[in-house]
Amino acid sequence: MKRLTENKIILITRTTRLEELIVRFNTMEQAKFYIEHLGADFSDYDAEHRQYKDALRETEAQLRELGRVQTLDRVFLTNFMFGPEDTVVVLGQDGLVANTLKYVDERPIVAVNPDPRRWDGVLLPFRVPDVRAIVTEVFAGLRSMRDITMAQASLNNGLKLYGVNDLFIGHRSHVSARYELAVGQKHERQSSSGIIVSTGLGSTGWFTSVLAGARGIGTALGRPIETDLLKDFRWESKYLYYTVREPFPSRTSSASLVFGKVTGKDPLTLVSQMPENGVIFSDGIEADYLEFNSGTRAVVTVADKKGRLVV
Repeated sequence: MKRLTENKIILITRTTRLEELIVRFNTMEQAKFYIEHLGADFSDYDAEHRQYKDALRETEAQLRELGRVQTLDRVFLTNFMFGPEDTVVVLGQDGLVANTLKYVDERPIVAVNPDPRRWDGVLLPFRVPDVRAIVTEVFAGLRSMRDITMAQASLNNGLKLYGVNDLFIGHRSHVSARYELAVGQKHERQSSSGIIVSTGLGSTGWFTSVLAGARGIGTALGRPIETDLLKDFRWESKYLYYTVREPFPSRTSSASLVFGKVTGKDPLTLVSQMPENGVIFSDGIEADYLEFNSGTRAVVTVADKKGRLVV
């Protein structure tokens, strides 16, 4: 088959829930028995799997008419070397797009929704039938891009972690996290359930939950909280918000610096006081983390790179 170009296209995919079950239980029959034994509907897993595989076949077929295609499962993202001219296409849910953004170094991403009836797709502007036309326009430089501000945690040991939606800094378990926190000229020792740092893109996730809880408490106490933070906090906003979860004031810990804005000028600085099991992870992926144990210093700020989504 003759290709339109020799451009390289990296197609990012993920395993389905059914495939994950088969890995766990060895066969589809055993996976089905397990799900149905619990009273759940196995047909939903099967339907989701079939739809995704159909979408993958159709997407690959369209892309192979346009350029050289390499399919890459998301588990290999952390070690994959993208070429400077690679075009990246993501077929999956919003979480797969967010995970990919951290590793493509500002290359534009074409995000495709494989199952619009199942996934709303805030980060998935395109459907499978759109792929050929959209990627052709990307090759020609005719598509607009939307910038996405990311968060960045830099440690004093040289390690670094990016967050597209948010960063979590705290203890691996439900034990209280202990650390020293500083923003600008203010600092204090704290004991809490951890800190969430949210980006504009992540403002509809964990950040929304934080604000909803604060509003609920304020309303119950007869002091309703009104805020337009969500309206003004956009994907491309050049700042972040930090929130301390369940801060505990005591003789050795304070709870005055519990919420605020993080910018390049005023980063959030944290020094761990946890002998072990301190962690920093991003976007809810707990397996991909940095250790944050005693003496480790983390500077959290707007990332030195941004994500770019084709729209």
